[in-house]
Amino acid sequence: MTGKADFSEDEWKQILEGPPSAALIVIGSDPGGSIRESFSMAKAYAEARQQHGASQLLDDIVSAKPEVDKTRFKTREELKEHGLQNIRDANAILESKASPEEVEEYKRFISTVADRVANARKEGFLGLSGERVSEDEQAALEEIKSVLA
Repeated sequence: MTGKADFSEDEWKQILEGPPSAALIVIGSDPGGSIRESFSMAKAYAEARQQHGASQLLDDIVSAKPEVDKTRFKTREELKEHGLQNIRDANAILESKASPEEVEEYKRFISTVADRVANARKEGFLGLSGERVSEDEQAALEEIKSVLA
C-alpha cells in the first residue's frame, strides 16, 4: 500500500492540494454560499475518515487538514486553471508511484468532494429555485471530471 512516506514533501503537498483545489473550483464558479460549501468539503473529509483502513493513501490524505493553495487570483478563470493544474499534477505524481486502484480511489475522492460542494446549497434568490447545482457549478464539475478521466 502506498502512503505519505512514499512521497517527497513537495509531492505530498501537491497530493494534499488536489481535493481542496476541486472544491475551490466549484466554490469559485458560482458566487455566494462559500461558507456552506466549505463546511460540505469538511464533511466529505470527516466521512472519509470514518472509512479508515480501506486505503492507506486515503487515510493519510484525510487525516491531514485540507491543504489550500494560498495564492491570490485576480479572476475566477485564474483560480479554475490553477486548480485544474493542481489536480493534473497530483494525478501524475500518483500515477508514477501508486497502484492503479489507489489512483482511482484518489480520483473518486476528488470527485466526491467536488460533488459535495456543488450540492451544498439550493440555488436562486434565498435558495428558492430548488435546484442544488447551478449551471456554472455543473460546468466546473464537468471540467474537473474531464481532468480526472
